[in-house]
Amino acid sequence: MTTPKTTLPPPVARAPLSEEELDRLDAWWRAANYLSVGQIYLLDNPLLKEPLALEHIKPRLLGHWGTTPGLNLIYAHLNRVIKARALNAMYVTGPGHGGPGLVACAYLDGTYSEVYPDIGRDADGLRRLFRQFSFPGGIPSHVAPETPGSIHEGGELGYSLMHAYGAAFDNPDLLVACVIGDGEAETGPLAASWHSNKFLDPVHDGAVLPILHLNGYKIANPTVLARIPEEELMSLLRGYGHEPYLVSGSDPAQVHQQFAAVLDEVLENISDIQDQARGGTATDRPRWPLIVLRTPKGWTGPAEVDGLPTENTWRSHQVPLAGLRENPQHLRQLEEWLRSYRPEELFDADGALVPELAQLAPAGARRMSANPVTNGGTVLEPLRLPDVRDYAVDVLSPGTTVHEATRVLGTWLRDVIRNNPRTFRLMGPDETASNRLSAVFEATDRVWEAQMLPTDEGLGRSGRVMEVLSEHLCQGWLEGYLLTGRHGLFSCYEAFIHIVDSMVNQHAKWLKVAGEIPWRRPIASLNYLLTSHVWRQDHNGFSHQDPGFIDHLVNKKAEIVRVYLPPDANTLLSVADHCLRSRDYINLIVAGKQPALSYLSVDEAALHCRRGVGIWEWAGNEASTSPGTAPSAGNQPGSAPVLPDVVMACAGDIPTLETLAAVDLLRQHLPQLSVRVVNVVDLMRLQPASQHPHGLPEAEFDAIFTTSRPVVFAYHGYPSLIHRLTYRRSNHGNFHVRGFQEEGTTTTPFDVVMLNDLDRFHLVIDVIDRVPGLAEAAAPLRQRMVEERLRARAYTRAHGEDDPRISNWRWPYAPASSSALSAERDN
Repeated sequence: MTTPKTTLPPPVARAPLSEEELDRLDAWWRAANYLSVGQIYLLDNPLLKEPLALEHIKPRLLGHWGTTPGLNLIYAHLNRVIKARALNAMYVTGPGHGGPGLVACAYLDGTYSEVYPDIGRDADGLRRLFRQFSFPGGIPSHVAPETPGSIHEGGELGYSLMHAYGAAFDNPDLLVACVIGDGEAETGPLAASWHSNKFLDPVHDGAVLPILHLNGYKIANPTVLARIPEEELMSLLRGYGHEPYLVSGSDPAQVHQQFAAVLDEVLENISDIQDQARGGTATDRPRWPLIVLRTPKGWTGPAEVDGLPTENTWRSHQVPLAGLRENPQHLRQLEEWLRSYRPEELFDADGALVPELAQLAPAGARRMSANPVTNGGTVLEPLRLPDVRDYAVDVLSPGTTVHEATRVLGTWLRDVIRNNPRTFRLMGPDETASNRLSAVFEATDRVWEAQMLPTDEGLGRSGRVMEVLSEHLCQGWLEGYLLTGRHGLFSCYEAFIHIVDSMVNQHAKWLKVAGEIPWRRPIASLNYLLTSHVWRQDHNGFSHQDPGFIDHLVNKKAEIVRVYLPPDANTLLSVADHCLRSRDYINLIVAGKQPALSYLSVDEAALHCRRGVGIWEWAGNEASTSPGTAPSAGNQPGSAPVLPDVVMACAGDIPTLETLAAVDLLRQHLPQLSVRVVNVVDLMRLQPASQHPHGLPEAEFDAIFTTSRPVVFAYHGYPSLIHRLTYRRSNHGNFHVRGFQEEGTTTTPFDVVMLNDLDRFHLVIDVIDRVPGLAEAAAPLRQRMVEERLRARAYTRAHGEDDPRISNWRWPYAPASSSALSAERDN
C-alpha cells in the first residue's frame, strides 16, 4: 500500500549533488561495501589481483550483510555534510550486526589504521583487515568496543536510540545520527525510546537524528514497520512527536540524490530549532525531524542464489553465499559480486584508497570514527564532590539514633548537582522522592519538555534529574551519558532493577573488552543505588521483594563488579563518594530509605568502608568474656589463641539490625558466651584475593572469621551467594547463612524478617544450635526464642503493627573506652 502525497513531507525537488559529487560519493559507498564483503569472505587476495580461489576464502563464514549497505550509505552522506557544515557528529547503529560496514568506514576514514597501526592503508593492511573479522584472535562481527567511533555494540537490539540521547544530553554542539533497524524497532525498549525527545533540551543539549532503516526483513521474517501502510507508519512517527521524511528506492543514483536533499533539509530544521530555542523565541516543544530510509535488504548483493531471490529478502540477512567449497557456482558468484564494486577504480596498485576518495572523509576529530566523545574517557573530567563530612549525621553512641540513610545521601547529591551542573545526572523511574532523595530538588528540576500545568512541581527544561517510568530508558540514557564522558547515578526500587538485567550484561561486556584496548580510556563507573529494598517492602508486598540483582551482577567479571551494602547513613555517604570517584566499574549500592539506626561516626564509617569488612569490637563481648568460661573447648585456660565462641556476621542494614538485636539477647542471657560481630560493607571482600581484586587475603579472612568457629551470617539477599563467595575459605563448612528465602507478603516489617528466618530470635536459635556444647545448656533460652517469635507474630495479627519492643529497640550498651574507631585501627 502507498500513502497519498498529502500525508508525506513536501518532496524535495532539487538534486543537491553535482554529477562529480554523486560519482565520488557513490564510489566511496562502493568502497565501503567492497570492504564489508571482503571482511565476511576473504582471507587473502584482497584486491582480486588474481582469480578468486578457495584458498582465498575463510573456512567459517560469519557476519551480516543485509543491513550493511544501508549503514554504509548513511555514513557516506554524513561525511559529506560534516565537511560541508563543519558538524560535530557521531554515529550510533542499532543494527550493530552490520559490523563490517562500520569497520570499513572507519578504515576508509583513516582512523582504523591510526589506532591499529598493523592494519595499514595498503594491500597487506587490507588483507589483515579482512582476515581479522569474525576470525579467531581477531574482532567480533558486531560494532564492538574494538570499532573506533562506537559507543553501541548492537548485538542485543533495542537500545540504540536511548544511547544516542544519552550521548546528546549536555553536548550542545553534538549531532548524534542514530540508525534504527526495522527489526530493532519491534522491541519494547526501542518503542519507549521514541519518547526521549520529550527530555531533550534544545538549548543545552545536542540533537539526535533518528534514521529508521526499513529494509523489510529480520532473520527469517518480514518486519512490522515495513509492512504497515506508509500513512500508518508516518502517523505513528508523528504521534511520537517527530516530523518524518521519507527516502525510498533501489536505484543508487536516485537514492543518493534523495537522501542528500533530505539530509540537507533536516539539518536546516535542526539548526532552526536550536537557534530559536537558544535565542529565546521558541516556547513550545520542537518537533524534531526523523528520516525513514527504505532500501532493499542486502542491496547491491546477489540478486538470486540457487534460483531463489536473495537481494531484498530475508535470505540476504547474514551470508548470502555459503558453502563455497561444496558449490563452485557460489565461488564464481562471489567473485562477480566483489568485482561489481570495481575495486580497481577505488584502490591504487598498492592497495591505498585513491586520493580523490580519501579526501571525502572529514579531517581529524571531525571524523565520526575519531570523535573524542566516542572515546569518553578522553573528555572525562573528575566530579567536584562535596566533602561528605559536611553532610554526616552525629552518632554519639552506636545504635541509639535513627536516620533515613538515603535522605541523608540526598543532601549530598543535591550539592554534587550544584557543583557539576553539566556533567552529572540522576536517573530513576519516577522514584526520586519515593527513595528519599528529594533534597536534590532544592538544586534542580526534573527534565521535562512536554506540556506543563500550573499544578506541576519541580519540572524544568534543563533539570538534572531524569525520571521516566521505564528502567530501560534510565539505563540506556545513563550508559550513553557515561560512554561519552560524563557521570551519573541510577536510583531504583530493588525488585525492578531486574528489568535491565540484559542491558547491564551488555555494559559489563563492553567495559571488560574496552579495558583491554589500549586506546580506549577509562570512563566513569555505572552506579546503581537500590533502595525500597526487599526487607522494607512490607507495604507493597511480595511482588516488590527480590534482592537477586546482586546475584546477577556478581556473575560478571570480577574486575568490573563492585557490590556495597552500607549499614547506615554515614557508611552510605562514604560508599557513594567512593563510587562517584571510580572508573570503569559497575557499582551496586543497596541501602534502605526507611528510618533506621546509625552505628558509626563519619570518620569511623570512612575507615570501615575502606576496609570493606571489619570487626565491630563495640558490639561483641570478646574482651569481657573470661577465657575458659565459654562452652567451647577451644577457650580452655592456657590455650592459645583465645577465640570467640561464635562469629555473628552481617551484610545489609536490616541484617545488621537483627544481628545486633540477637547479640543483645545473647549478652543478656548467655553472658559467658564469647561473641564476635563482623560487618561486611564490600561484599566482594568475601572472595579470595585470587578471585576478585577486593578479595581478602586468606590470613586476614581467617583472622576475622576464624578457621574453626561457627559463623552465623545474616545477609541481605539470597543465602546461596554467601556460600558461593566463601566456598574456598578454610572455615566455609562452619558458615550458616540466613537471608531472603522467597517468602513475602503485605505485612509488617518484622513479620517479613520472621517469614524468612532472619529475625533476631531465629539468629539466637542458630547460635544455640551451632556452638558446640551449647544446645543442652541453653535449651530453655531456645524454647523462649521460639515463643518470642510466636508472640511477635500474634501481636501483628492483633494490632496490625510490630510490637514496640521490637520496632523501638536500641543498642543498650555504651561503647567501651576503646572506641569503634580504635578497634578498627587495632585490627
